Amino acid sequence: MTFQRVGVVGAGQMGNGIAQVVAMHKVPVVMMDVKEEALSKGMKTIESSCDRLIKKELMTAGEKAEALGRVTTTTNMADFKDCDLVIEAATENVELKLKIFRQLDEICSSKTILASNTSSISITKMAAVTKRPEKVVGMHFMNPVPLMKLVEGIRGLQTSDESFKRVAEFAQSLGKTFIEVKDMPAFAVNRILMPMINEAIYVLHEGIASVEDIDSAMKLGTNQPMGPLTLADFVGLDTCLAIMNVLHEGLGESKYRPCPLLVKYVEAGWLGRKSGRGFYNYEAQVK
Repeated sequence: MTFQRVGVVGAGQMGNGIAQVVAMHKVPVVMMDVKEEALSKGMKTIESSCDRLIKKELMTAGEKAEALGRVTTTTNMADFKDCDLVIEAATENVELKLKIFRQLDEICSSKTILASNTSSISITKMAAVTKRPEKVVGMHFMNPVPLMKLVEGIRGLQTSDESFKRVAEFAQSLGKTFIEVKDMPAFAVNRILMPMINEAIYVLHEGIASVEDIDSAMKLGTNQPMGPLTLADFVGLDTCLAIMNVLHEGLGESKYRPCPLLVKYVEAGWLGRKSGRGFYNYEAQVK
């Protein structure tokens, strides 16, 4: 049994990507954000993404129009009351996510499954603030959502087999490969990826190599499609720092200590592509 109506909390790069993929697979979706301008920007991003798919002949103009027609935007979380799955895709901040899950638990039907797109935070902890912990699941999409095939499925300590199965089947119906991982800090992908990015930042911090040479080394030396510092800028340095903090605090090992240079960049507001500056300069692109 698939979901008939899906809600997405957050219209940022992950939220609008999830909304787009759900709508492309003929499921009505409600995309919510606290700011109208964020919703407007999110819809423009979906349109641009669809246009790129049309150019690649992976979508028709008619399919784009149909997909856009399935997306409803709102600033009112109460509009999730008729959704049978709500996916939270807000900023990677534990207190914010706990607040959202408390609100969703009050608003949504008792039958609604609540999922989080968190890339590192405990599903068990989020489930515990609701009255439906058995219906709380981790559903971690990869960025950019329309192109990346993987979804990490995270089962909290309380998650029921039925809830987890339904979410897995839904992810697969979206054309995604669904893998199951344990509810441990940063799960599987970011448990491996973020320490690598953090180490690349240490290499820069210690003056071992330049930004460009670090990225070239990893692309040409290990056949990665994108260098780690370019990838960090793409993900967002604030998100990278948040995940490293979760790893460091959750596992208590010094190898997960965030690089001081990463901390300083975030303090300066140099967050990568979205702010116009990170390890590279994108100011011309964000104007």
